[in-house]
Amino acid sequence: MHRFFVPSLDPGDETVVLPREEAEHLVRVLRLGVGDTITVFSGRGLECLARVVLAGRRDVRAQILSRTEPAAEPAVAVTLVQAVLKGDKMDDVIRDAVMLGVSAVQPIVTTRAEVTVAALRRSERVDRWRRVALASVKQSRRAVVPEVRTPLTFDVWLDEPRAARALMLVEPGASADTESLSILRGQPPPSEAVVVVGPEGGWTEAEWQAARARGIQLVALGSRTLRADAVPVAAISVLQFLWGDL
Repeated sequence: MHRFFVPSLDPGDETVVLPREEAEHLVRVLRLGVGDTITVFSGRGLECLARVVLAGRRDVRAQILSRTEPAAEPAVAVTLVQAVLKGDKMDDVIRDAVMLGVSAVQPIVTTRAEVTVAALRRSERVDRWRRVALASVKQSRRAVVPEVRTPLTFDVWLDEPRAARALMLVEPGASADTESLSILRGQPPPSEAVVVVGPEGGWTEAEWQAARARGIQLVALGSRTLRADAVPVAAISVLQFLWGDL
């Protein structure tokens, strides 16, 4: 069943108008038309079965048939704070993190990043990341679209309010305080958490020390060294297993 994002969708709607981009995708790419059944979702948790009743090139309307149950959202709302990676790796991280159920993604620029916040804001990368997140929501049958936030420097992010449970992924032995994620086994899951992942070159000592000084827990996945774009997927998966959220 093809799924379409309709942010204006409300529980009492009898018909909905698809946004222009979604309408063009339905007609021009998928070649759907009047009488076809689709799924529409609000991005805030509401999902409905609908039937196309008007299929113009830019104007598509659908009649709501019934409310459906989307894939369940994780019990622990995880925000991924991800250092911006090179090339298209960030696209892959956002796609997979959204598929796994993160509630938000906060891109950050760290000391060893090869880009600046100003350059990111001038480019179209953030808009692309948001499109990647939406596509992943559609594929994974989620009805909630996670927020991909405006990039911040690591120092600025450290001063932002955050969940009480914050974990920074570091290399094994980076600090005497570094612990394995397995220490969370048996602990009651939090209602929300922050997972912080660094760039290809890793964190500088000053960065992880600053994080630790602000109460962020330093954790390692194990003895192996993983690619930067593999760390968030592995970490979120392990955490969801430990918190009974898979």
